[in-house]
Amino acid sequence: ERTAREALAEVGLSDSTGHYPWQLSGGMQQRVAIARALAYRPAVVVMDEPFASVDAQTRADLEDLLLRVREHLGITVLLVTHDIDEAVYLSDRVLALGGKPAGIRSLLTVDLPAPREQVATKSLPRFAELRSQVYRLI
Repeated sequence: ERTAREALAEVGLSDSTGHYPWQLSGGMQQRVAIARALAYRPAVVVMDEPFASVDAQTRADLEDLLLRVREHLGITVLLVTHDIDEAVYLSDRVLALGGKPAGIRSLLTVDLPAPREQVATKSLPRFAELRSQVYRLI
């Protein structure tokens, strides 16, 4: 129980421990999924399109949450996404896949400053350059 409470606190859901899943918003359900993945403090977390089903504001909030948790816990996150902005914003490195069967086409190092913030980071000329590079790779 302590492990679950700590994981929920990590994602900002300390006050929601007694709720059923259907009582939570989509964003809160995604936070629970992240908490579940983090509960046992893994070295690596694999996430496949984790924010695809939420609205834009919730997605931005969850992206920032993921960056904070990753930094705080010192974990590696392998994120699968089709969203180029999300890939560049959340990553230190982007692997572009392509071909049939899919294989790694290229590795791009994301050299954006930390800590990152949605509006400031996505307004940087370097962010636009990196986004364009990823787009050309796919």
